[in-house]
Amino acid sequence: MVILSMKESIKKSYPKRFEKAKKIFRDRGGVLKTGEALSAGIHPRTLYEMQQIGILEQLTRGLYRLADLPPLGNPDLVSVSLKIPNGVICLISALAYHEITTQIPHEVYVALERGTEAPRLGHPPIRIFWFSEQAFTHGIQTHKIDSVPVRIYSPEKTIADCFKYRNKIGLDAAIEALKLYREKKHFKSEELMQFARVCRVEKVIRPYLEALL
Repeated sequence: MVILSMKESIKKSYPKRFEKAKKIFRDRGGVLKTGEALSAGIHPRTLYEMQQIGILEQLTRGLYRLADLPPLGNPDLVSVSLKIPNGVICLISALAYHEITTQIPHEVYVALERGTEAPRLGHPPIRIFWFSEQAFTHGIQTHKIDSVPVRIYSPEKTIADCFKYRNKIGLDAAIEALKLYREKKHFKSEELMQFARVCRVEKVIRPYLEALL
């Protein structure tokens, strides 16, 4: 009851600082990290109170979003992209985004360049893969998901990565992705083989690809 009365009290007064904070959020796409909000002039107490009365929702620790925005279509990818901006969505998560797998990822698969410090993220669960410089930088696409730019490997690069990491994610997942990708209208065999060379799996992929052509 004490919490409810506090919420009602805050709602009733609805200080101008809430309106100011909401405008800051809207001007920045509706989602802010705690540090970004504080740097923009929002007081920590304002963040706390706005979350308490439902103006803000907490996507994950240190990441807030205006609650009156349309529901997120893919909150996990958005959260990971905002919390790990130097990462790239890869492997099963990228396959799922491109709709070339029947698997449902229970973790967000994220690629980081080898030597990068491992991120600390409580939610959503993530699985990190360390890529060499060339393998990391090739094939990155930026897609807007819920107005947030998310870095994801292209379908062709993702399939090459899946064959490279077949011992970790399963060869069946890689073969299935190749088959589903082959059925799509925009099938690019040359581009696929270019990434296969980058990932050093050209000889591994070629027999499966030739069997489908």
